[in-house]
Amino acid sequence: MKPLLHFVQQPRNMKDGSAAALGPLVLINRQHPLQSGFSLSLTPPDNSFPHIQMETQAARMLAACLQVVGAQGQIVPVSGWRSHKEQQTIWDDTLAQEGEDFTRNYVAYPGCSEHETGLAIDLAQAAETIDFIRPELPYDGICGDFRRAAARYGFVERYQAHKTAITGIAAEPWHFRYVGAPHAQYMEAHDLCLEEYIALLADHPLTWHLETGRRVTVCRVTDLDFLPSTNGPRQISSDNLGGFVVTDWEVTP
Repeated sequence: MKPLLHFVQQPRNMKDGSAAALGPLVLINRQHPLQSGFSLSLTPPDNSFPHIQMETQAARMLAACLQVVGAQGQIVPVSGWRSHKEQQTIWDDTLAQEGEDFTRNYVAYPGCSEHETGLAIDLAQAAETIDFIRPELPYDGICGDFRRAAARYGFVERYQAHKTAITGIAAEPWHFRYVGAPHAQYMEAHDLCLEEYIALLADHPLTWHLETGRRVTVCRVTDLDFLPSTNGPRQISSDNLGGFVVTDWEVTP
């Protein structure tokens, strides 16, 4: 079961740190809200739900993962990209219906939601009735198969119970975030949430070998002007903390 590979080239305006430079490793939370003014290419990961869309590469990788594990029609998208206005409506409605504690635990504050990046998706096991805020996505059966394959396609379970103190969000077993491979595999193998992964990269670069034997090096920099050139594939992503995560794949013969 081999994942597709995708290498993101440096956007022309990335050096100015603008929101248009968003990449798969952008960190969005209450302390680091989403900047405005970026553009997105959106597409549905499941054509049966054309109104639920994601950033194009994330959507393609999710569709590929669901196809490989045979989960099409058994695992369905519930919520993908949301406009700021839609996130505000969800926040206001949940606050009115469920109260402040519930809302703060399960709904990101408008402007601080990963859904506004197009990189997050809420998934559910197919059922006649699905809870929009807390959909059911078990850890066994076909859903378990998806979970075991997700990291190979660049997805992590973003909000886990034992990371709540770090993420500020209660456990959401249904919420998956696209960070791209190999980052998702490293995060899963070392039990890191995105906040911890970015912090680790700020401390020192990481180098490891993929399942294929190919070496990958990941580092965080604050100035792209001093980034050495490379002959191999390179991915550059804003981290929304004033820096960039740079991923270099070893050149293969």
